[in-house]
Amino acid sequence: MLTTLQTSYTDTRAGDLAWQLGGEPLPALAVRDLRLDDGTGRSGAVGGTLQLRLLGASHQVVLAAGPGDCLETVACLPGRRTPLPARVAEQVAGWEYEFAARIEELPSHVFAARAQELLALVEGHPRALAGVFPGDPSAFTALVAHCDERRVHWRTWHAYPQEGRLVCTRSSLSLRGTAPRAARPDGDGRPDGDGRPEPQAGW
Repeated sequence: MLTTLQTSYTDTRAGDLAWQLGGEPLPALAVRDLRLDDGTGRSGAVGGTLQLRLLGASHQVVLAAGPGDCLETVACLPGRRTPLPARVAEQVAGWEYEFAARIEELPSHVFAARAQELLALVEGHPRALAGVFPGDPSAFTALVAHCDERRVHWRTWHAYPQEGRLVCTRSSLSLRGTAPRAARPDGDGRPDGDGRPEPQAGW
């Protein structure tokens, strides 16, 4: 799902983004609600729903499933001035949670090509949400989610063409007792649960 965000940037620099686990949903510019299953339409062990929320050049993901709820925010958060963590591993509400982030710095022509590649891949994905800012087709925020029987995972991209920086994140929630597959710094081309290749640009 691809939409145009009728707003200007709310987070103007990649370095302004902060990470938070927990809290409350923030006002969103676009929302997509997903029913969790194993990619075949049958409810998986985790059950429940996953909500993808675009806040501008930032995002929230809200899980209501399995043993407990979880809310992840990557945004410009008042009082938080520390950079995004490179990696986080925590236990939350019966889940094993992992988060990883990186920032790519790209020349303008490479950035524009990377942006269009990502948007094309995400646009037709059944579990994705992307928002493009008016005035620059390379200014966007995108999320894509996947689910299998005991694990939910998602990836996000936050594009800052004025800086030539692309913020890429990976997150996963695994049912406790399931060995989590650590967030990889590089895509491996393997298909996700519905047979579609994961977007490789950026990670």
